[in-house]
Amino acid sequence: MTVRSYGRRPVVRAGAVTTLGRVSGKPLRDVIAPGLDVLFCGINPSLTSAARGHHFARPGNRFWPALHLAGLTPRLFRPDEDMQLLDHGLGVTNVVDRPTRTAAELSAEELRAGAAALTELVARYQPRVLAVLGITAWRVGFDRPRAVAGLQDERVGGAATWVVPNPSGLNAHHQLPDLARIYGQLRATDLAG
Repeated sequence: MTVRSYGRRPVVRAGAVTTLGRVSGKPLRDVIAPGLDVLFCGINPSLTSAARGHHFARPGNRFWPALHLAGLTPRLFRPDEDMQLLDHGLGVTNVVDRPTRTAAELSAEELRAGAAALTELVARYQPRVLAVLGITAWRVGFDRPRAVAGLQDERVGGAATWVVPNPSGLNAHHQLPDLARIYGQLRATDLAG
């Protein structure tokens, strides 16, 4: 494993096996470092993201524009710049590593196993805030069938945990301005108490 420093956050690149025993052959690397302000957690990679090797690479996905409009990045990043999130106290991972056309193809078992692995990852790297991007992934993976979006009463791996709208273009319930407003609230989460 090699560690390089870009700006204020170290970039950790895995060799044959990543932390927690995850094999490096997974389609997308975790963009993570200790002590991030916000770790965004997608449901799973799209086929496009897996093919390109970068998070939220599918055309029409609103993750990158929402981050910029929320003031979390100084400019609109491209998916191939996902490692630069670390320079801004942000990271990204997924609940499930397996790429699919839609998240509906994932089984409840995959989501539960991914939730357990995510809890370990968060406990190890200790971001201030975990943002799970999708209410269904939260409800199924963490066995919270009646959960609603927003700041959750419980913490995952010690992090304040939000469930926020998925930025996929397939999610028509929330428009880009809604996503930007909600994502902007994450960094300001009051962790007292």
